[in-house]
Amino acid sequence: MEQLRGEALKFHKPGENYKTEGYVVTPNTMDLLKKHLEVTGGQVRSRFPPEPNGILHIGHAKAINFNFGFAKANGGICFLRYDDTNPEKEEEKYFTAIRDMVQWLGYEPYEVTHASDNFQRLYDLAVDLIRRGHAYVCHQRGEELKGHNVPPSPWRDRPVQESLVLFERMRKGLFAEGEATLRMKMVMEDGKMDPNITHSLCTKEFQARRSSYYWLCNALDVYCPVQWEYGRLNLTYTVVSKRKIIKLVETGVVRDWDDPRLFTLTALRRRGFPPQAINNFCARVGVTVAQSTMEPHLLEACVREVLNDSAPRAMAILEPLKVTIIDLPAGARRELRVADFPANEAKGSHTVPFSNTIFIEQSDFREVMEKGYKRLTPDQPVGLRYAGFVISVKNIIRDESGRVCALQVSCASSDSVEKPKAFIHWVSEPLRCEVRLYERLFVHKNPEDPAEVPAGFLSDVNPTWTSTRPVVPVQGRLISGLWVQGQQSDNSLTVIESALVDRSVAAARVFDKFQFERVGYFSVDPDSTAQKLVFNRTVTLKEDPGKI
Repeated sequence: MEQLRGEALKFHKPGENYKTEGYVVTPNTMDLLKKHLEVTGGQVRSRFPPEPNGILHIGHAKAINFNFGFAKANGGICFLRYDDTNPEKEEEKYFTAIRDMVQWLGYEPYEVTHASDNFQRLYDLAVDLIRRGHAYVCHQRGEELKGHNVPPSPWRDRPVQESLVLFERMRKGLFAEGEATLRMKMVMEDGKMDPNITHSLCTKEFQARRSSYYWLCNALDVYCPVQWEYGRLNLTYTVVSKRKIIKLVETGVVRDWDDPRLFTLTALRRRGFPPQAINNFCARVGVTVAQSTMEPHLLEACVREVLNDSAPRAMAILEPLKVTIIDLPAGARRELRVADFPANEAKGSHTVPFSNTIFIEQSDFREVMEKGYKRLTPDQPVGLRYAGFVISVKNIIRDESGRVCALQVSCASSDSVEKPKAFIHWVSEPLRCEVRLYERLFVHKNPEDPAEVPAGFLSDVNPTWTSTRPVVPVQGRLISGLWVQGQQSDNSLTVIESALVDRSVAAARVFDKFQFERVGYFSVDPDSTAQKLVFNRTVTLKEDPGKI
């Protein structure tokens, strides 16, 4: 939490707002602070105020952790306040998803509120502002107010009573959109009030609005929270703009807001990122005034740390090669007990069947020996993990095109032969499953930068790849598979429709996570059915897949 707090270590104590830089003190300030403390009892109060017009992304995770985490660390409370002031872009699914993601990250709002809950109160305050001579109805268009040194509005000095009449007509919808606007008699872009919030935490772009925020509160003689700004969190090789994500969905580049190639929180959950890993990442990034742009591999490193201790092991084969053990002893066909976490066997175990028919990865066999290659070749044996056997090639079986499609091997007890150079994973009597391998959605580090991608971010998308391979026999059936050229891919998504996994995962539920030994970390996708599991690769075992 100390890492996360960063700049928060400089924060004021509740009730000491007046000690902060830029805070405007009026004759009523101390009385308002006294009443504020009577309500809060000196408790730290913060709020997370998202707009319900899209799905939260990784940058929001930092805001959630900071607002909720700061309050929690100081024995305070945090509100979830929907900033629902634009009904044209709001949908119920966004309200639900926002709360789900806050809770998924491990936080529970003290209370859920809506800006719309206070519309009548806000309207009354607006009327009060007009009566005090601090606001007027203006008819200038937005384009007239852009730029610097904008001249005063010709309606700035209109009579108070006239503005009150016009404002009532605005409330009744008698003006066209943009035809009339209520403006404060100062340069103002925005101003919202949060009753009895002690710390209004927001990103850096709101710094220019702080003066208008303070001015509005003081003009109305209401309690004024202290606004603190911090730098946004951005990631390379992605986009988080709601408008751009909608374009990706509409053009069919991604399926929806939860497509695992995105960095929305629902997408990260679907891909298998544990909430603890996201919180750890936010803590390591810290909270500073400077904007931070991080590489995705830093987030992935946090994911590996959590999953290494929490994801039970299983064996899966993405590119199956059938292997028949021609001399397996009669008593060797059995159920093997395998630890869920080899480094800590006390955390549990599962069983996997072992028989004379197994499947190994195609990449674990090569016909021609290459320097440094330690796995199975016609002249080099290899060990089978957990089975207690070393196998040696006796016969290579080819299909009509001459491609290797199966092996016949002999076996020997690991105790009776020289230790092999490597042990490989395998499956026997496996389950068929679908595996989805994800890479970066965009080619360039900054897909929104015209200097890097002149044709726009949609031109920078990595393709999706699904190509068929010859059928492979599994337990007497023919299964249509896919040909996948190793772990590395230039495609943002590679779908393997007929991967094989050991039966220990048969009862897995959506979002359950596993480490597929020597392959990577995987999570059960919501597309899974009772007949077929679908796994998303969360991250590889190592930062560089080529090292596996």
